[in-house]
Formats: sequence, C-alpha cells, structure tokens
Amino acid sequence: MPFDTKVAGVTILAKVTPEQATEVLTPEALQLVAILHRTYEATRQQLLQRRVARQIELDQGHLPDFLPETRHIREDATWRAAKPAPGLADRRVEITGPVDRKMVINALNSGAATFMADFEDSTAPTFSNLVDGQRNLKDAIHQRISFTAPNGKQYNIRKDGKVATLLVRPRGWHLDEKHVLVDGQVVSGSIFDFALYFFHNARKSIDIGIGPYFYVPKMESHLEARLWNDVFNTAQDYIGLPRGTIRATALIETILGAFEMDEIIYELRDHSSGLNCGRWDYIFSFIKKLRQRPEYVLPDRSDISMTTPFMDAYVRLLIKTCHKRGVHAMGGMAAQIPIKNNEAANKAAMDKVRTDKLREVKAGHDGTWVAHPDLVKLALVVFNEHMPQPNQLHIRRDDVHVEAADLLNTNVKGAITDAGIRANVSVSLIYMEAWLRGLGCVPIHNLMEDAATAEISRSQLWQWAKHQARTNEGVPVTAKYLLRVLDEEIEKLAQSMGEQRFKASKMTEAKKHLATQITGEAYSDFLTSLLYNDIIEIDQIKARI
Repeated sequence: MPFDTKVAGVTILAKVTPEQATEVLTPEALQLVAILHRTYEATRQQLLQRRVARQIELDQGHLPDFLPETRHIREDATWRAAKPAPGLADRRVEITGPVDRKMVINALNSGAATFMADFEDSTAPTFSNLVDGQRNLKDAIHQRISFTAPNGKQYNIRKDGKVATLLVRPRGWHLDEKHVLVDGQVVSGSIFDFALYFFHNARKSIDIGIGPYFYVPKMESHLEARLWNDVFNTAQDYIGLPRGTIRATALIETILGAFEMDEIIYELRDHSSGLNCGRWDYIFSFIKKLRQRPEYVLPDRSDISMTTPFMDAYVRLLIKTCHKRGVHAMGGMAAQIPIKNNEAANKAAMDKVRTDKLREVKAGHDGTWVAHPDLVKLALVVFNEHMPQPNQLHIRRDDVHVEAADLLNTNVKGAITDAGIRANVSVSLIYMEAWLRGLGCVPIHNLMEDAATAEISRSQLWQWAKHQARTNEGVPVTAKYLLRVLDEEIEKLAQSMGEQRFKASKMTEAKKHLATQITGEAYSDFLTSLLYNDIIEIDQIKARI
C-alpha cells in the first residue's frame, strides 16, 4: 500500500518508516514539493527537450559558442551578484561527500570551511538513502546529530562551534524521483531534494548564523539557472522568508554551461554565491556533447589534466567571470585519498594534491574541494599561505581573454593505451556495482570516485569504439575488442573477490549495463539514469516505467 501522505494529489510508493514520516515526509513539506512540481514541471520538461534539440545540433556539426542574444549581459560591466552571505565569505577549503550520518559528522568536524552534502553524484538515490539523508542533515542543522558505529565508537559534532558551513547539492534537472508522484506524475529529483531540505532547515539555518545554502549541478544553459531562481523565490515566499535569503553556487560542469557563465550568474544574481569548476563532470560533458566528432577524441583519462588547453581556458574564464561579478570562483576536487601502509605512494599522492591546490590558489580561486577529511589540513596549508584574506575577489584577471576556440582546444598530449582502456573498464564496473548496491562514493585505486569519473570512463570507451581509434600499441579499438576486455576484467574481479563474494555482488548486472555503453552505438546520457530503475524500491513503480 502507498504511504498516506495526507496531501491531496501526492503519493509515495516506497516503504516509509515512522521516523521518516514524522521528521521528513511531513504534510507541510510535501505540500511544498507539490506546489513546486505543479508550478514548474512543464518548464523543466521543456528545458530537457531543449537539451535534446541542442544535442542534435551538435551532432550535425554546430559547435558551441557564446550566445549573441545575451551579449549585452556579458558586456555590461556594471551589474553584480549578491554579496557573500554569513558563513560563505571564507570558503578556502570545502569538503564534499554523501549524506550518510557518519560522513556528515566527520565532514562538519573536519576543519573545512564548508561541507557540500551531496544528494547527487556521490549518493545512490535509493529512497531510504535520500530520506535518511534528509534526516541526517536536519539533525545536523538542529545540532542534535550523533552516530554510534557497529564497534561502539561514538561520533558527535564538536562543541567548540568550529563546524563547517553546510551546503546541499540536490540532484540535477534531468533526474526523476520515481518513488513520489504528484497528480500521477513522477516528480523532479531536484525539487524533491531541494524542497525537503529547505522546508525543514531554512529558518533554523538562519537562527544558527548561516542560511539555506545550495550547490546546483549540471546546468546546460542560463534558462536552467532561471528555473532554479524561480523555484527559490516560490519556496521563500511559501515559508515567508525574504527573497535573496537562499544562496546557490552553480557548478560549471558542462561544456555548454561554460559558454553561459555570466548569464548563469545573472539569472541567479540575487541568490548567487558563485561558480565551481566541476572538473570531472566537465570532462565527461566535453566528451558526451562532442562524441560524434572524430576531431574531439581524447587520450587516456590520466592524460587530461587541468593544464590541458580546454581545461585551462575554462578555469581562467570562470575565475575572471566570477570576480567581475563579485562572487566566489571555487576550484575542483582532489580525488586522492590517504594510502595506508605505503609511505612512498602516499607521499606521491599528497604531492599531487599539494601541486593541484597551489595551481588553484595562484590562479585566483577563492577555495577548493577535497573528498577526504585527511586532505583538509593539506589544502588549508596551501591556501593559508597564498591567500591570507578570506577570498581573492579583488583579483580581477583582466589579463584573461578566452574565445570559443580556446574552450574547444583539444591539443592534448597523450595516447590511448591498453592500460588506459582496462582502467576505464575496471573503474566503470567497480563503481556501477557499488551504485547498484546503494553506494555512490567509492574508493577505487586510491581515488575517491563518484559518478563523474565513471561517466568519463565509459564515455571514453564509447568514443574510442565509435571512431575506431587505435591504441599506442597499434591495436584498433573496436566494439569486439572492448567487449573482450570487459570479459577479461570481470574475470579478474571475480578471481580477486572470490566466488562467494562475487556471486553476492552486483557485478553481473554492472557488466550487463556497461556492455551496452561501450560499442560506439547506444549511449545513455547519464549512467545514473541508465541504472536508476534497478534500484527502485517497489514493484509498483517498475510496472509504471
């Protein structure tokens, strides 16, 4: 039986615990979900269709460019976005991670300036993960969160007040929440995640000296930012908060979004807290959007660095754009994690992090991302030395002049190798298997991987097969070759895991899905969409989709 929401037109088809019902899925909160759905779902669907139309244009040979119709916004030097809100003036190190209870506590206690709690790429969207994550964040904002590990170890928020400012990343506009219907329609994952967090925590956030702060992901145009801004205004009106109370940092993690940075800030300007270099998703988007063009075939993932021409141009433009508009330009993720029992390997990994953060702070970034609490101190040392003030908004980067050709420059040194192909297959399999078990943030080969890196890996495999690339060893990369590598890599994993553990895993399902994505033929826009139906929690929904 569906859960009785006590809200007309709202149906929840998943199992709901008493705690979830009384603390998260309350009638008042679900009423906000319903209002936002009824007001904006048609616009969301139009924008998603616009994405499809733009992809067709790209496939036909039209390259991305700056929009002529918004030139006046880019060239008007007089407008500014909102000033930094309380708790967001100094964001020198941000830690990110999923919304499970232990992670939330450790991240808030990590010494980072802010914590981005992620309902998107590092959380597999089982209904229990999402709703329990909302409970965890509500308990954190209301300063009552604690956790007891199976071994009895206690985790509590530090009492000295030095906890990170909380920001929340809801899912992107392309993702649905199929466990929740409004008037018989599936709701947007974005609206579901945003509305529940905002309703339960906006006022308490203000009471504790911060506010309702968000990251908004994977936008492909300023019109998608406009939709977020409209949602923010409606939500603030609904609970009686002044417009402009919300702050949102937009992740520039699509190649199309990179051509509309000014416009995205402009649409969000009363709510904007800047832009972030979502570097891994950006590489994924670059490959995905230009995948039909042989001149945009890229080498091994390990060869694509932040000094690669198209990545360097994107970073420089982002910093210039943000500082011109008075908002933060946030750096990207250091995916490395500490390596135990191997001092040399650990030193090499930490040296990479240090070099990356030094490049960011010297370029003019106002802060950076790390994925592991142990990296917070390292990143802080670098930023404290080179950015003693809270931010670098005064560094205008007037020396930067980025053209469309710079953002599309694929003069990348490197090669396609058998080792790189196998690494992509392995990362994709391991990540997809974990995601199917409800885990969205997975340590693989001493890196903390989320959906973005799995997306790069499988998209490169597709691209290489599509364009019959050759490896550095001279081997043609065909569908047959990649499917053979897939068989070999799954056999390696089966041997390393052991028969019992392998049979209990989701590796067979992961292999089945990955095999559809690496032949250069069928291509799903997002792995998360491809796999989502496999983790839906009730049979009734599977009959609907």
